Amino acid sequence: MSDCLFCKIVAGEIPSTKVYEDAHTYAFADTNPQAPTHVLVVPRQHFSDIADLARDAEASAGYLAGIRGLVEQEQLSDFRTVFNTGAGVGQSVFHVHAHVLAGRPMGWPPG
Repeated sequence: MSDCLFCKIVAGEIPSTKVYEDAHTYAFADTNPQAPTHVLVVPRQHFSDIADLARDAEASAGYLAGIRGLVEQEQLSDFRTVFNTGAGVGQSVFHVHAHVLAGRPMGWPPG
């Protein structure tokens, strides 16, 4: 999509701090980190949200493998992966992305 922020980041049109990349994914540091490690992982192909991505089994598998690759590269044994789907729950960029957070205790339930 020509107006998608994350598509522009993947294409190199907007600078980012790359953390990991492979054939299916691009991962970069969040500009407003909520944990010592806060990385956004996006598929190179545009999907609006996780429900949209789930319609494509090959892309879904490649995307999950990319998250695994990031986790292995960063040697994260404990991490949280968050997907927001829809504006009502906080999705602000409509290109599916996982927030991978680590490096501090994250109790459950939150709060």
